[in-house]
Amino acid sequence: MSYTVFVPGHITGFFNIEDHNVSLKKGSCGAGFLLSKGVKTTISPADELVIDVNQGDFTVIDEVLSILDIETNFKIAQDIQLPIGAGFGTSAASALSLSLALNEFLGLGYSKELCGQIAHMSEINLGGGLGDVIAQTGHGLVFRTQPGAPGIGEIESFEHDVYIAWKTFGQIETSSIIQNPHHKQVISASGIKYWQYFKENPSLENFLDFSNRFAQETELMSGEVKELIDYLNSSDDILGSSMAMLGNTAFAFAYDEDTFKSLNIKDLHIDKLNNIGIVYD
Repeated sequence: MSYTVFVPGHITGFFNIEDHNVSLKKGSCGAGFLLSKGVKTTISPADELVIDVNQGDFTVIDEVLSILDIETNFKIAQDIQLPIGAGFGTSAASALSLSLALNEFLGLGYSKELCGQIAHMSEINLGGGLGDVIAQTGHGLVFRTQPGAPGIGEIESFEHDVYIAWKTFGQIETSSIIQNPHHKQVISASGIKYWQYFKENPSLENFLDFSNRFAQETELMSGEVKELIDYLNSSDDILGSSMAMLGNTAFAFAYDEDTFKSLNIKDLHIDKLNNIGIVYD
């Protein structure tokens, strides 16, 4: 019998870095949102270990299998539906969907929180995102109120009926940013400020406003991303636009899908806010 788990992609709008000598308590606070696309992992019986991934390599899969210390034979098939390394939380979605699917397939009896902690450990070990895993256990617009892995950190989820458009110009190596002392200082100073503001009034409008201010203050935007964000923000029908953290990607929100279709921007992808979250199939 096969087991399939889908975990949505996650884009962070603003965040601060929370270091800790205990990996499960290491993470970030901030806010982001979930997409309708993400990573779907299917585990099925096989006579040997087979790994089939539609893009990228097996690094995340190998790390999760190493943490679980599993040597059983089966087939792992992953459909990664978003660009890798562009701020969509694909490595976290890969790790989380894999740990959840393996838990079901092997009958391990782990809680959802423990599976999330395994995925979080994988992210920490590989230098990936600090808050994607716990955010991907939520739905809609996700506010990370306490740092750390699922079961340790805390989140709040808010549902909104909105469309999202995004365009990516390539990758940013997350570890090169979050492990750089200067970037860490600038990010955390700006991130905690907007975290506090958002906590006082967690509205969609504030999320978009604070995300844009954060992107400008941290000076992480490339010229092409800034140019697109400025163009998108010049439209009265667009609720707001900013940069995906951390990726060379711009995103925008609108209530009407036609708002984005009328822009005629090449390679602009239109999605919808994911108010459901993780799906077991």
